Amino acid sequence: MTYDYIIIGAGSAGCVLANRLSENSENSVLLLEAGGRDWKPEIHIPGAYVKLHKTAVDWGYWSEPQEKLLGRKMYLPRGKTLGGSSSTNAMAYVRGNKEDYNDWAAEGNRGWSFDEVLPYFKKSENNEDFNDKYHSQSGELNVAFAKKFKTPFANAFIDACVEKGFDRNPDYNGVQQKGAGLFQFNIKNGSRNSAAIAFLRPAMKRKNLKVITHAFTKRVIVKNDKAIGVEVGKSPRHSTIFKANKEVILSAGSFGSPQILMLSGIGDKEELSQNGIKCVKDLRGVGKNLQDHLFYNISALSKQKEGQNHHIPLMNQGIDLMKWLFTKNGVLTASPLESVAFGSTSASPERVDFQFHFTAFHVGTGYDVDFYDVNTFPTKEDGFTILSTLLKPQSRGYLKLKSKNPFEHPTIQPNFLESEADKKVLIESGKLAIEVLKATAFDNYRKEIIAPPDYGSDESIFNHIQKVVETVYHPVGTCKMGNDEMAVVDDSLRVKGIEGLRVIDASIMPTITSGNTNAPVNMIAEKGADLILGKN
Repeated sequence: MTYDYIIIGAGSAGCVLANRLSENSENSVLLLEAGGRDWKPEIHIPGAYVKLHKTAVDWGYWSEPQEKLLGRKMYLPRGKTLGGSSSTNAMAYVRGNKEDYNDWAAEGNRGWSFDEVLPYFKKSENNEDFNDKYHSQSGELNVAFAKKFKTPFANAFIDACVEKGFDRNPDYNGVQQKGAGLFQFNIKNGSRNSAAIAFLRPAMKRKNLKVITHAFTKRVIVKNDKAIGVEVGKSPRHSTIFKANKEVILSAGSFGSPQILMLSGIGDKEELSQNGIKCVKDLRGVGKNLQDHLFYNISALSKQKEGQNHHIPLMNQGIDLMKWLFTKNGVLTASPLESVAFGSTSASPERVDFQFHFTAFHVGTGYDVDFYDVNTFPTKEDGFTILSTLLKPQSRGYLKLKSKNPFEHPTIQPNFLESEADKKVLIESGKLAIEVLKATAFDNYRKEIIAPPDYGSDESIFNHIQKVVETVYHPVGTCKMGNDEMAVVDDSLRVKGIEGLRVIDASIMPTITSGNTNAPVNMIAEKGADLILGKN
């Protein structure tokens, strides 16, 4: 079976690419997804996001033990269904900072400055709330403030941030990123607007697009330095070959794409030989340069039951679910996130380097709670939490094969907080988060600050960080774009030295963007589609 384009991975990037490449009926397109259809009901209910981790729609990766985090292994969720992580994330729409993209361009990546990528952000976007030069109302992906549920804590957080020196900023995706405001979401009419819903579902009506689920890609087939097809199987013994007339495109994410490249013989020659894999192209950067955001909880109990903790039993009983099903109203129409702030620490006074994710949940101290299991959250009292987030980590990690078995998860070593600078940003931003919770704007709501239980010193705050910090599951960078010896793709996203093979997903980011990474991935795919089609 032969197609013009074969796309590996039906996550955010893969769904955008499938739509754009199949717009021309003369192009035959095959989209391969290792997971199943996005039929799980919780995918489409925004407030049920917390019930998707550690299920069949989650790859369920784990890191190696982290030396700087008390030897903890970190859970690393990734979406495994149509829509990928856009079907399992918290739906926050954050483009990042303009200077993130200017940095990419300054490193020699032509066409990737902010002014050059802005049209691709706008191409995807249907914004319900803003109509200016930064936004569009003609794209497929809905972007909107939460319309049907908001706690009073959301605005109190914004007021508290302003009280502590932040600017009030209604649109962090507009003129400037710094400041505090409400989150923007990929939610439409009370339901998740994933990449599968926005881009893939309409395209699946086209006869020239074939989508195959439960299709596990074992390797890209390379002959004479050209990608000519892929080997796919549901088990180690089962294989099907699909051939590509034009290009094979890897959109399997920052863990999947480098793993498939290495299984295909593209990577560090020495590491490949250790796993009995013949080297097709020696690219030392494959799997390196891993970056991710980290956050931890600064939490308070509230005086009144107006948050989300008390809804957990109601969700289990189906009361809130009935409200969502029959009225599309209530807590389940909204993400657990509500408000957001971006700011700078003394480590980077001229650039945004931390983010506050604000949620009307609390997790106690967090020491006896599984952040990925909502049933372990406290339910007797409501509260609210600022998740203080490291945006521009200096630490770098890597990914390696454990074996040549494509069904075995790779070794993932993020080296979290290896850099002292990262530790400094987390501590300093956390101290500011504590001050925000102490602000008079919270006086009518705040009962007491409960986490960290001791915030009297940097040492005690860092002790809290080590116990509870989690990833924001924004892994990037493992197939970095660039011109140096560790670059894997060029600025047209072509794998170096291999004809007809591109990587188009978060793994191509040279450096991580300053905020939630789903919106940038959509942009990368929009631009990548134009590069493939010669429209750029």
